[in-house]
Amino acid sequence: MKSVSVYQAEGMVLCHDITEIVPGVKKGRAFKKGHVIRGDDVEKFLMLGKEHVFVWEISEGTLHENDAAVRLARAMSGPGVELAEAAEGKVEVRAAQDGWLQIDVSALEEVNEVEQIAVATLHSHQWVKKGQLLAGCKIIPLVIAEEKLRNVEAICADHSAVISVKSLPAKRVGIVTTGGEVYSGRIQDAFGPVMKEKFSRLGSTLLRQVLVPDDATQIAAAILQLKDAGAELIVTTGGMSVDPDDVTPAGIREAGGRIVSYGAPTLPGAMFMLAYLDDVPVLGLPGCVMFHKSTVFDLVTPRILAGEILTRRDIIRLGHGGLCQLCPECHYPDCGFGRG
Repeated sequence: MKSVSVYQAEGMVLCHDITEIVPGVKKGRAFKKGHVIRGDDVEKFLMLGKEHVFVWEISEGTLHENDAAVRLARAMSGPGVELAEAAEGKVEVRAAQDGWLQIDVSALEEVNEVEQIAVATLHSHQWVKKGQLLAGCKIIPLVIAEEKLRNVEAICADHSAVISVKSLPAKRVGIVTTGGEVYSGRIQDAFGPVMKEKFSRLGSTLLRQVLVPDDATQIAAAILQLKDAGAELIVTTGGMSVDPDDVTPAGIREAGGRIVSYGAPTLPGAMFMLAYLDDVPVLGLPGCVMFHKSTVFDLVTPRILAGEILTRRDIIRLGHGGLCQLCPECHYPDCGFGRG
């Protein structure tokens, strides 16, 4: 920061607000901090009694906060997002479409390690609406060394996209509903309508629902039948507890499913199973999915539809934030559930 004559200040960055006072008429800001001084500003400065101003000088190798913020936001942004205009050293990143928000958290942390730069985002892995604010990319000083932006751009270049919004592709979903009471018709199936509604909201369609008794061999046969029919995702409903007659996990294994995890550190949803049958995900859904608005289903299924191949480590990470508060009015995803 230095004091310079207003006659020599063109192209420099004002370090402070300058107030204009007209007695009995107004008192307000004539120039705000961060303003890049133009030649036609000189007369206005003189009228305000300012022959000298304090400035940051933009020299070779430095960037104005707004120019730097634009570069920062562009480096961070991937498909499905749009950028607002820079203002006061900040650029807002918004969703350009409805979709599934994905944040590369490790890259985000690397970027925030660069001094004088701050990027704040929403939590990853949630459904967002077009126009929704996703992130703010902020430059701390009025002028920043360009080398810092090059460091950020290099970090982001090593990742496919730090902030992106994916539209979920439409998938054909097969459902295997287990339970002798449903198979025999003694009680009406309640899981199917819930699944149809949930997948419809995610843009996918129900290919077929198969009802089977609590028999591992028949469950396995139904899973393979749906796979052969073209199901791109298979869910099994019911029979997921540890009771002796709850044999759905055994049926998934008998079908040839590669078990990723049986059990998840989420409440509701602890008795969840994830497996893969070749490249087709198979989900074992506990009964809570039928009754609670937000469960392990809502944390995992959109990620799978978005094309992620989940690992046991991904399931384990759900534990931090995996306790739903069961609020009388559900606000998910605007809450801590699944936001570890």
